[in-house]
Order: sequence, then C-alpha cells, then structure tokens
Amino acid sequence: MPTDEQRAFELLSRTDYGRVATSMRALPFLAAARHIVVDGKILLRMHKGYGYHRACIGSVVAYGADNLNVTSARDAQWTVQCVGLCDRVEPTNAELELFGPGPHFVDGDLFDPVYLRIQPQFSTVHTLRAGYDRRLQHIL
Repeated sequence: MPTDEQRAFELLSRTDYGRVATSMRALPFLAAARHIVVDGKILLRMHKGYGYHRACIGSVVAYGADNLNVTSARDAQWTVQCVGLCDRVEPTNAELELFGPGPHFVDGDLFDPVYLRIQPQFSTVHTLRAGYDRRLQHIL
C-alpha cells in the first residue's frame, strides 16, 4: 500500500495546476501555480509580477490540487495537500521541459516565471466517491 506522500505525488502528476497557500503581511492568500513532481519534491512555476513568491520563499507553505472540477463523485474525486518549506530554485533544462510552455501574458502583462521548490514534510490525500447510484423508479 503506497504512503500518503507517494499517493499524493502520483495524483499531483495527473494534473498541471494547483494552489499554494501561505500568508503575506499576516493575511492568508492562495495563488495559482503550475507544478511538476521531481525526486520527491514539488516544483512550482508562478508569475513573478505578482510578488507572491516573496511570501513563499523561506516559509512553510501548503500546496493543494484536485480533480473536483473534471469528475463527479461517481468517478472518484480526490484532493491532495502537501505542506513543507519553500525555496527558490533554478530548474534544470529537463525540468523546464517537464513544465512545458508558459502563458504569454498574465493579466495583460508579459509572463515572467519564477520557480519554487517545496520539500513536503507531510501530505494528505482525500477521496470522494459516490455510493450506490440512485435510480428513478416508476410507481404504477
């Protein structure tokens, strides 16, 4: 049976985007990020122009992703959350290829990528599954 961390990495590999959560000036916030999983770490690509990365670097952050918008509970929905220390990194060429192309513009500005790495200290996985299908019955 895989551990929560192994299952989390496997599920994260099925989706491209998630949300990083931390605090900025004592207020919580969420920011969208592109992610890849490499060697037990989560690498993020974010838009530098917002400055959100500055709140993440050197802090403990939570990163979450899910498939809630693309499947129904009948098809096994899942959510993943990983918590760990976040650092700035320069990705290798191989890692850049895994990220694929970025957007050209973000809110009308040229996309300026910044790369972060999360070393998860713990991970949680939750699954949602429907019970028996409800069927309409005709009463005569």
